[in-house]
Amino acid sequence: MKFTKMHGAGNDYVYINGFEEQVADPVILAQRVSNRNFGIGSDGLILILPSELADVKMRMFNADGSEAEMCGNGIRCVAKYAYDHGLVKKQQIEVETASGVLPLQLFIGASGLVERVQVNMGTPRLKRAALPMIGPPEEQAVAIKLPVDDGEIEVTCVSMGNPHCVVFVDDVEQCDLELIGPLVEKHDWFPNRINVEFVQVVNSKEVIQRTWERGAGETLACGTGASAVTVAGVLTGRTDRKIVNHLRGGDLQLEWLEDGPVMMTGPAVEVFSGEFNPR
Repeated sequence: MKFTKMHGAGNDYVYINGFEEQVADPVILAQRVSNRNFGIGSDGLILILPSELADVKMRMFNADGSEAEMCGNGIRCVAKYAYDHGLVKKQQIEVETASGVLPLQLFIGASGLVERVQVNMGTPRLKRAALPMIGPPEEQAVAIKLPVDDGEIEVTCVSMGNPHCVVFVDDVEQCDLELIGPLVEKHDWFPNRINVEFVQVVNSKEVIQRTWERGAGETLACGTGASAVTVAGVLTGRTDRKIVNHLRGGDLQLEWLEDGPVMMTGPAVEVFSGEFNPR
């Protein structure tokens, strides 16, 4: 089976061209290819497939085999692969995801290949029912107290097609993600688990983010998470609508437009291609 390894700001996935390859069991395959010692090594698996609704379709599986609704860094790489490998021949495309069809703008470099991609991440969903999260379905979870162990932490929860719990901290480097991340991810309040963002505000236009991804652990970047952070920063009065988010794998430019959607712009990089025995 042929594959391509790609990353968006260090958030790396194994990509399979579903126009040419057949994947019998993506859950098991995701677990195998993601293993960094015995597989290819990645945060998960993304299938690029034909679509009846858009130019291409993506299905995204975390390293543990669980399927996620969307991936902001992953979708940029889907767009790059589709253009660079001739699946599409235009710079404005649409990608079907489990959370809907998203429009993307491709920026071509001097080499003729895609270097950056802007994604319309859609309108954030703030009601508890959209996450999902226990409690009154129509209520928003903005700056609420989440009980964790013997204490509590302030969180703001946002769905960007997949669920995120944003935690603002004084210093992200002092956060014990290995301890707190799983406790929040698997908290009883989130029946489908949740992604967790730990965020340090530098100023009203700049933040630093570390990410604990549902089903993957700490990753170098998370595009939907960075979008959720943009929304949470505005809702809690910490940041402007347009910010730069510094993630461990690189920077993302984000803006929560007044009419609703979050726009995210960032890099997409092809690392290498190869063949993998799926058996």
